[in-house]
Amino acid sequence: MKLTGQQLIGQSSFSASGTLIWAINPATGEKLQPGYLSGGHSEVLHACKLAEAASVPFRTTSLEERATFLETIATEIEALGADLIKRCSLETGLPAARIEGERGRTCGQLRLFASVVRAGEWLDARIEPALPERKPLPRTDLRQQNIALGPVAVFGASNFPLAFSVAGGDTASALAAGCPVIVKAHSAHPGTSEMVGRALQNAVTKCQLPEGVFSLLYGSGNELGQALVKDPRIKAVGFTGSRNGGVALMKTAQARPYPIPVYAEMSSINPVFLLPNALKAQSVSLAEGFVTSLSMGAGQFCTNPGLVLAVRGKDLDQFLTTAEKAISKVGAQTMLTPGIHQAYTNGIISLANNDSVQLQGKGKISDLPNLCQSSLFVTKANDFLVDEKLRDEVFGACSLVIECDDFEQMLTVAKQLEGQLTATLHMDDSDLQAAKGLLPILEDTAGRVLVNGWPTGVEVCHAMVHGGPFPATSDSRSSSVGSSAINRFLRPVCYQNLPQALLPETLRDNNPVGISHLFDGKRVSKTVK
Repeated sequence: MKLTGQQLIGQSSFSASGTLIWAINPATGEKLQPGYLSGGHSEVLHACKLAEAASVPFRTTSLEERATFLETIATEIEALGADLIKRCSLETGLPAARIEGERGRTCGQLRLFASVVRAGEWLDARIEPALPERKPLPRTDLRQQNIALGPVAVFGASNFPLAFSVAGGDTASALAAGCPVIVKAHSAHPGTSEMVGRALQNAVTKCQLPEGVFSLLYGSGNELGQALVKDPRIKAVGFTGSRNGGVALMKTAQARPYPIPVYAEMSSINPVFLLPNALKAQSVSLAEGFVTSLSMGAGQFCTNPGLVLAVRGKDLDQFLTTAEKAISKVGAQTMLTPGIHQAYTNGIISLANNDSVQLQGKGKISDLPNLCQSSLFVTKANDFLVDEKLRDEVFGACSLVIECDDFEQMLTVAKQLEGQLTATLHMDDSDLQAAKGLLPILEDTAGRVLVNGWPTGVEVCHAMVHGGPFPATSDSRSSSVGSSAINRFLRPVCYQNLPQALLPETLRDNNPVGISHLFDGKRVSKTVK
């Protein structure tokens, strides 16, 4: 596919006139052609106008039509073949195998949402039939189901150029809900974004949908993104990125005359708790597993284990010695962008210059540009409790081990932590009572609690929660991964005493779509008597 450097608005391509955006190969520092001219207010207005026009027609498509659309997107992405893998690798420094896996995840979650749409459970259809003879007061016919919020703005992520980008989880779940989507491409991988955007355009055409169902905009800096969130036709926002960026969008969305929800995934250090008996029995294997998880993908995962808590003593000493040895063998890895590398370097320098922190171990280093040298630091619980800077995320293969005097101090630290995407317990049967004391704290802290595993790796399925209290996300009631992600872009509507012909098909007595209903408080499937 020949890349054009153009904005994709509806079914058309446009050359903008703003600042040039260049993809940079982080492994070499080379600028990659073509340059992408930033859009501005006129491009935002055009895309939002088309999205508004498409909103009702797209919302009222049949479940089968929408499911087929999602599957068609997946097929069109796969049809890009090796060209997509090559371009994505050049823009991110990620190996081809990682990108192939991410493409599989991207297409897999599109097909997952297609199955979710067909099943119709997300509608949460409810029917309370009329009770005209009820005493002392009759009840009229009441029916309820979820409908799409309207056009959604999605911001592509830097660390997942496919799975959290143009056709990633936010876009897939919003389209599944029946919402048109306007994506702001991440400037780190504009060519990859254009290729996937073209695939989405093709899917819209093949499925004969309104052109405003999808648009892709490019913009450097904050201007275009802020304009998009301010536009009154945008009804919700999906964002994955920095804490500062997410908070800025939240403030903009709340300052509108008609505030809208922002579903932002931002910052998490994903604490790991090594309970005493598990640490005693498995200090070596735990250390090796930890370093593997920490250094995977240069640590550029939102669930990277950035904090480890354990009670001080010879078992923790053995863990640290083993981890130091393991991390010394980890090769330097290319980070996604020069900016991410610089932020990582600044974070490492800040920890190294902190008098209460000691360097435990470092990975291999190289003279090539933008390489991440894995780093492990240690501090005492008392110092961690008084220094809030030690709780900041260092995005990359860096972790801080906290030495606690006893289990009670571990509980104290756990209670002071900010919201997290994950919290991990390593335990054996003899740690059960301690785990019971810790679990309620972790439930209040994190969206996902793991036992005897590592947090890197997020399964796309019905039971997954990828969310958590602030600052992990802006809304702890939601997930950005898994089938429940569709709920972010829905709202309930009650239909009172509507004639059958006016009701949505999904709420009619003969149930032509064949979905389940909550009928008079009881779950029934297929047909309503």
